Amino acid sequence: MKKHALSLFCFVALLLFSVGASAQNPKFYIYLCLGQSNMEGNAKYEAQDTIVDSRFQLLSAVDAKSLGREKGKWYPARAPLCRENTGLTPADYFGRTMLENLPSDIKIGVVHVAIGGCKIELFQKDKYKEYIKTAPVWMKGMLQAYDNDPYGRLVEMAKLAQKDGVIKGILLHQGESNTNEKDWTLKVKNVYDNLLADLNLKSEDVPLIAGEVVNADHNGQCASMNEIINTLPQVIPNSAVASSKGLGCAFDHLHFDAAGYRILGRRYAEQMLKLMGKKLLTTEDIINSTEPASSNMHGCDFPRLDKENRAYFRVFAPDVKRLQVDVCGKKYDMNRDENGWWTAKTDPLVVGFHYYFLLVDGFSVIDPMSNTYFGCSRMASGIEVPEGDEVDYYKTKDVPHGQVRICTYYSNTQKKFRRCYVYTPAEYDKNKKKRFPVLYLQHGMGEDETGWSTQGLMYNILDNQIAEGKCEPMIVVMESGDVEVGFRPRAGRNANSERELYGGSFAALMLNDLIPMVDKEFRTYTDREHRAMAGLSWGGKQTFDITMTNLDKFSYIGGFSGAIFGLDVKNAFNGVFQDAESFNKRVHYLFLGSGTEENMGTDQLVKSLKDMGINVAEYKSQGTAHEWLTWKRCLNEFIPHLFKK
Repeated sequence: MKKHALSLFCFVALLLFSVGASAQNPKFYIYLCLGQSNMEGNAKYEAQDTIVDSRFQLLSAVDAKSLGREKGKWYPARAPLCRENTGLTPADYFGRTMLENLPSDIKIGVVHVAIGGCKIELFQKDKYKEYIKTAPVWMKGMLQAYDNDPYGRLVEMAKLAQKDGVIKGILLHQGESNTNEKDWTLKVKNVYDNLLADLNLKSEDVPLIAGEVVNADHNGQCASMNEIINTLPQVIPNSAVASSKGLGCAFDHLHFDAAGYRILGRRYAEQMLKLMGKKLLTTEDIINSTEPASSNMHGCDFPRLDKENRAYFRVFAPDVKRLQVDVCGKKYDMNRDENGWWTAKTDPLVVGFHYYFLLVDGFSVIDPMSNTYFGCSRMASGIEVPEGDEVDYYKTKDVPHGQVRICTYYSNTQKKFRRCYVYTPAEYDKNKKKRFPVLYLQHGMGEDETGWSTQGLMYNILDNQIAEGKCEPMIVVMESGDVEVGFRPRAGRNANSERELYGGSFAALMLNDLIPMVDKEFRTYTDREHRAMAGLSWGGKQTFDITMTNLDKFSYIGGFSGAIFGLDVKNAFNGVFQDAESFNKRVHYLFLGSGTEENMGTDQLVKSLKDMGINVAEYKSQGTAHEWLTWKRCLNEFIPHLFKK
């Protein structure tokens, strides 16, 4: 009986041990963070600093009611990590950077204990009690949060963390209060050795990363301490130092600013990853594994694109505190190296053309490495993410090429000079007797007459189709349309009424000035049978507004993601759609296209027109949204049907 009872006891004990052991996740990497105010976090955190991957966790070392945290429990590692009313720390972006460079099944956890203004003695087991006796009054509350034993609290929380994961390293930022003390490294070693012993860790498995204090290049008050900090690897072999060179600081020249903490945190991670044997991409590695974007300035290596369509940016700006890349509204922080070069990598981008800007300390500017494009109501940088080699309709080929000309003309309607771009096909200057039909092609809100030729590459689309015999040789005219500046209703006016007026001045100018000028200066057919108009987005609305009320002048009409909202097809444009038979005879081709990922109401408009008996061709660009790739595809689909009748 005793033998069976003993066997049962052993079985239960083994089972309990197995359950306890299985709770520890070897892919949950834990890092202990300690130090004084720069580890505690002195800079105010921003909204972006509270958005974290769920794989980055914090084991709260204190109760923090306002943050919804209890001591000893795991939470998403959102700033502040230390205590209530603390700020951004190097640990915030250490964790983020580790996740970016480790496999997706790895989790990162931090245990964070720091006291502003403390000396390293506060974390020494045999010194902290004497140190606390001399601690200033303002430090008392912080010490009480850790029951007057920050080191003991760190060990207590670390043991809890070990039940869930594996301690993989220690992060230290301290030294300002021990400035010029040459035995500081020995005191740090004492803390390090005690942590290893108390947590049953081996030094070869748990590296220590220490960070420099505010550097001399930013007049750091304690910058002389960096010389001592950098000798730490001589005392602790499995350690490294994260440089503070070039990092911005607060007005006191003791604490880093928010941008400085973000970059310093990344530098901690870089050092940790190196000690883990993880090779980080160098600039040379990036260049060898990527291709420069076709939209780059001539001779510029960046931006670049990899096989997954991630974009890499690199900018030299040694005096800037914070630099970001804003690609279509998504902002990516750039990382600064010690020489003043800033780099960033984006998520995979969808194919097509993307506007982007650099945010320099929050101010939006263009990238000196990129060609510029007028979009977003201003000059913008742009990056072209190409489709595969099988898609080449808008690429430059070895075919006869037309010309895009800049034409200046005077508008009697507006009493001022205007500019338009005019594409002429390759044979225009070879056959001086031939006349050509004309397509008036409009861009969208916030863009100008350069858009279709620079962003839209319309000249390649026309050249290629003409060379292949897919479309008729034609002249294409592109004008600003008075919509370069985005819609802004005048104060005190009805927004809907104002919207109807937006870009409305273009109609009179086009009919009275632009068309007569083009017919005079170029060899055109001047009748409606040889005149078409199309436009994208707001240019699509302008196209409808102008052509549907002037069918005596146009017989081909196209809208590409047209901003034609809530159109009452029964009564619109003086009831032009009510006599479908007459309309279909007069309009030889009506085209409406849009991307499957946008919602411009094109499907409903097509249905409404078809219900009225109107012949309308619909095109859907698969997988694209309100963007230039949609509109390039629409143009490519539209032009083969022009001037065929």
